[in-house]
Amino acid sequence: MGARMAENAFFYLFTIWVLSYAMQHLGVAKSTLLNGVLIGSAVQLVAIPWFGALSDRFGRKPVYLAGTLFLLLYCQPFFWLIQTGETVWIWTAIVVGMIGHASLYGPQAAFFSELFGTQTRYTGASLGYQLAAPFSGGLAPLIASWLLVWSGGSTWPIVAYMAVLAGITLVSILLAAETRNTDLRDRAVPNRS
Repeated sequence: MGARMAENAFFYLFTIWVLSYAMQHLGVAKSTLLNGVLIGSAVQLVAIPWFGALSDRFGRKPVYLAGTLFLLLYCQPFFWLIQTGETVWIWTAIVVGMIGHASLYGPQAAFFSELFGTQTRYTGASLGYQLAAPFSGGLAPLIASWLLVWSGGSTWPIVAYMAVLAGITLVSILLAAETRNTDLRDRAVPNRS
């Protein structure tokens, strides 16, 4: 569940929350933002399988850790780029953010399912995956909006919130086992019939 906190929350902040923030607080045209999300989605179409392939080659954990570190370092630059109000920099902010998201999402399915033996794989992977969604992605736009109002329009509390989520993911991944090249059959419970 912790491994999914940054992935899920950052996705909704990069694709949903940024629309209301940039339109209402920066006066950016809706079409500019939607086009940025569209371009970012097209880039993700290629980036997600590419990061999945990287995790097949170098390991799930290293790719996931690198992506998490990138997102942690990208929290503030994301807002700097959006706050320029310039179309090309807004698109860059969204696209780069979505590439960062893809670096987690690409290896995620294999990584999460490989953490569990065959008797508990579906339940274990699904439970962690589904519980993270409302607590990270579901609440992220609401929390970011509240923090923006609370701070009088400053984005530093949102950056701090994003950094905390990335920190939770970072610690969770550091504590997880590397699953690449693990023979999952060894972890199966024998048939008792």
